[in-house]
Parts: sequence; C-alpha cells; structure tokens
Amino acid sequence: MKFMKLGSKLDTFQVDGKCIRHVTSDLETDVIVKVGELKFYLHKFPLLSKSNRMQKLVLKANEENCDEISMVDFPGGASAFEICAKFCYGITVTLNACNVVAARCAAEYLEMTEDVDRGNLIFKIEVFLNSSLFHSWKDLIIVLKTAKSLLPWSENLKLVGRCIDTIASKTSVDPANITWSYTYNRKLSLQDKIVNDSMKFREKIESVPKDWWVEDICELEIDLYKRVMTAVKSKGRMDGAMIGEALKTYAVRWLPDSVEALVSDVHSRRNKLLVETIAFLLPSDNGVGCSCSFLLKLLRVAILAGMDDSAKNNLVKRISLKLHEASVKDLLIPARSPQTTIYDVGMVQSIVNQYMIHEKHSQDVGLGKNEMGRTGFVLGHGSLLCVGKLIDGYLQEIAHDPNLSLASFIDLSQAISELARPVHDGLYKAIDIYLKEHPNMTKAERKKMCGLMDVKKLTMDASMHAAQNERLPLRVVVQVLFFEQVRVAAGAQSCNSGPRSTSVSKMNPDEWEKAATEDRNSLKEKMSQVKINGDGVRNTGKLSKKNSKNSKSGMQLLPSRSRRIFDKLWVVGSGKGHAENRSSETSGSSQSPTSVVVRGETKSLGFSSRHRRFSIS
Repeated sequence: MKFMKLGSKLDTFQVDGKCIRHVTSDLETDVIVKVGELKFYLHKFPLLSKSNRMQKLVLKANEENCDEISMVDFPGGASAFEICAKFCYGITVTLNACNVVAARCAAEYLEMTEDVDRGNLIFKIEVFLNSSLFHSWKDLIIVLKTAKSLLPWSENLKLVGRCIDTIASKTSVDPANITWSYTYNRKLSLQDKIVNDSMKFREKIESVPKDWWVEDICELEIDLYKRVMTAVKSKGRMDGAMIGEALKTYAVRWLPDSVEALVSDVHSRRNKLLVETIAFLLPSDNGVGCSCSFLLKLLRVAILAGMDDSAKNNLVKRISLKLHEASVKDLLIPARSPQTTIYDVGMVQSIVNQYMIHEKHSQDVGLGKNEMGRTGFVLGHGSLLCVGKLIDGYLQEIAHDPNLSLASFIDLSQAISELARPVHDGLYKAIDIYLKEHPNMTKAERKKMCGLMDVKKLTMDASMHAAQNERLPLRVVVQVLFFEQVRVAAGAQSCNSGPRSTSVSKMNPDEWEKAATEDRNSLKEKMSQVKINGDGVRNTGKLSKKNSKNSKSGMQLLPSRSRRIFDKLWVVGSGKGHAENRSSETSGSSQSPTSVVVRGETKSLGFSSRHRRFSIS
C-alpha cells in the first residue's frame, strides 16, 4: 500500500479520557472544537491559517461569546478532523488508501484551499491521488470501498466517479502490459498459459490471465460493483465471456449456499438486489457469455428471492438458448409455496417451450425452401438430441414425486419434438417410475400415460423389460412383443428374401392381436384332426421335444402373463426365407408350439394356407 507523509513535527496530540484530545504546548489553548463525541482543545492561529471555514466559525463564536465550536455533520468524523488539525500544526501525518478519502472530504469541509494558503491540504491530497494511488490497482479498489461510507461528499468531489473510470480503463489494458499486483486464486485457463518449449525441463511460464481483475472488484458492494461493471461494458473492449466470468465470480462470492439463507428475512432483500443486479449486467449477447448451469442457478435464486416475473422471464429466454448444455441437476429447481410438488416443474416447462420456439425458428431458417428430410435435420442438430435426453432424465427424477400430477408429466414429456427423442428408453424408464410411485392410477390414466411412448423406438433391452413389466397395460405388452417380432423379421429379411416375411410388418398390432386369437381357435380344431403315421410321429416327436425344451428354457425369462401372450405368437426358425406361425395354446401352458424341422425347413402342423399370412421370418 502506497502512502505519503505530510509535516515534520512530532505528534503533540494527547488523549485525555475517551472524549478529549488536546495539544501539548506552552501556550494555553483558546478554542474548543467538538466533532461528534470528541472535544479538541486547540489554538486558533494554526487552524485559521489553513482553513477558511474555521475563520468563519471562530468569528461567529466570538460574536456569540462562545469558545466552543460544534461540527455535528463533519465528514469522516473525529479521525478525519484530527488529520486536518495535525496538518495545520505541521505535525507529521501519514496518508494512505484507507484514510485519504476521509481526509479529502474533511479538507473540503474546512475549505483548506490554495486561496487560504499555498500548498494547502486539498492540493497535496490531489497530487497524492493522481500521482500514486490511481496508478496502484489494489489501492484504487480500497479508495473506492472507503468512498462508500463518505457519500455524498465523495460523490460530489467526483472521487467515486474517478475511481470507477480508472478501474474500467485498467481492466481494458493489454494483459502483457500489466505491471501492478492483483489477486488471482482461480485456476488459469489453457489459453492463459504459455509454455516455453526451449527452456530446460519445459518449465511453464504463466502469463497474466485476461480476467486478472475479476476477483479484486468482487470486494465491492453491490451498488459500486454495478457501476464498475457498467463502465467496463461501456468501454466495449470486454467480450461477453469475460463479463459472464466476472458475474459468476461475484455471485459465488456473495450468494449464500443454502436455501435457508437465501430465503431468510435477514438477507432476503440483499439477495434479491444481488440477483437483480447480476441479471441486469448479463451480456447482451443472449447469454452466450454465461454457462447454462450458472444461469439456472441464478434463476433458482431469483425464484427463492421473489424476483418479479419480467426478470425471471429474461433469464428463462437466456437459458433456453443454451439448454443443451444443462444437466438434470441444474434443472432441479425447488418449488415454492403454494406449489405442492418438490420441484418447480412449471418453470422447466416454460424453459422447454421457449427452447422449442427458438429451435423451430432455427429449423425454418436453416431449411428455407430446401426439402431436407427429418433424418438430416436430426443429424445436423445434436443439441436437440441432448435436450431430449436431458428432459427424459428430468422426468425420471420428478416421477418419484407423489404430488406430481399426470397432466404435468404428460405436458412436459410432449413439450419436445419427436426429433429430440429417437429412442424412447429414457421416456419408458420415467413412465415406469411414475407408475410405480402412483399405484392408484386408473386404467384410463395408465393407458394415457403409456400412450406417450412409441414401442417401436424401444431398444431390445427396454423391450425385454417392458414385456416383463406387470405395471404396463396388457395392450402395451402385446404391442411390445409384436414390434419385437417385426424387428426380428426385418433382420431375417435382410438375409432371406421370402415374400411372406414382409406380410407381418404390414399389419398393425390390432390386426395382429385379432389374427392371433383366430389362429389359436383354428389351431385347436386342426390339431384334433391331424393324423400322422407312427414313424413320422417318432421322428417328429424327438425334434419337437427338443424344440419344446429349448423354447421353454428361453421363455422362463418372461412372467406368466407375458409368457402366455408370447405363446400365442411364438415363432420357431425359418428356412429359405419362409416361416409360418405355429401358435398353440393348451390351458395356458408355456410350452413351445409343436413343429417339425426337416432339412433346414420348419413345417407347422395343421396350418391351412389362410394362416400363413401371419408367418414371421
């Protein structure tokens, strides 16, 4: 810290109790100056020779036959007056960043100008400020902090404005030209490190980082910080990323970590002002300079602090532009009364809606008049896929909430487009959790809930899980099994080009379920009419028993309900691209249907040509 000494005489000011200061001298004191609670017993001549105001006050006191002068509103208090009084006596005083503003305001109050005496206190303080303190970064910050307690004097003397302008100018200096000390406790970014490869042992030389100024100005109170950051932005030399980093550092420095501290009556007003200020100072580049995680934390505090809707809507718009960068944890915003849910689902719904508006606009602009396919759109917009995965993860978290309404779950799940969710495994998991946590749902509600997912977009693992899921409606399980068979048929079709293997893919689950029921009844009739010779029975029996054993072992993975459904639709093998439905049902048995395999071909027993349309390759 830089300092300046004025005067050369020894300090003769003595303390007499807690409220009295007097000068040790052969001459008797002839004036009493009261500043606050302290009384100074001084001599008129030294004071009158330096202060124009003291001349007026002493003259007024003489007219009133009073030897005591009272200064109730003296800027800087008794300590500042003591500096001025010692200067008048020529006693050594030391000025530094901590007391210079108080001394300057006191000198102004006492009118210690050049008109009264050459080289007076005001002149000397101004020289010290301009030649020394305004060139020292840390001293400059201290001067600005101390000016806060001396308003409006420091403001009227333009000390605050000069400090702010100087600070803003210094932040714009090329880091290579920084010669003053600063505070930096954060990890340097890669671009702020210089590695001299020619040096022995490849020593790393750390350059001055671009955000070297961020931590020091975090010591300022919110109103001064706002003015400093406004001045920094007005210079136009600082990019949005740097402004965002500065705001994030300030928020981390002053915002409390706990929810209780955020909503406490003691700090609620300060926290609200803090968030409003940071939101006001956000870069004008639509939030590009700030991470989505930081913006969401800011929104969380804004909700808890009770900010107005316009400020929250501004944050929502900024967050929506970078939603693909968020994590599920970032979206878990606690709900406030009168909401009954654990998390504020409505706010996330607003963010997603805003995101989709931007995405649709970007899609329209990007596509233009080009007839680009949907697949090309997905591949070109990875951020949309990230948002889809994010929302599915968020749905899985909030599905545990017993107070979450079905309408809220459905609205949020449908808020994103189909392109954002090419695979429905995440959505299926969220639905399963919701069904588990809400066991009292009606059949219609369960059906509506399961209607959100497309079973064709489930992976094989998810399909296997769904086929065994007792919480799903029966119809959904049938659909899962149907489309799993279609997938198998499609795989077989790529190797075999049988004409009948495509017939099942043209059928919808309703037709398939109906056809399966017809085949089951027809099969019972046909099986009773089958006549097979003894040799054929023996040969076929061995193969059928083997097939039945293998089928049964595989079917043990399914529960009884899904197993019975699967029995109705069981398919065994394929040969030369052809396969036939071989469903059989005997009192709900889970045994595999009877079939004959000869020379790589599978021959069904008792099926007419009408039923071959259900065959699956």
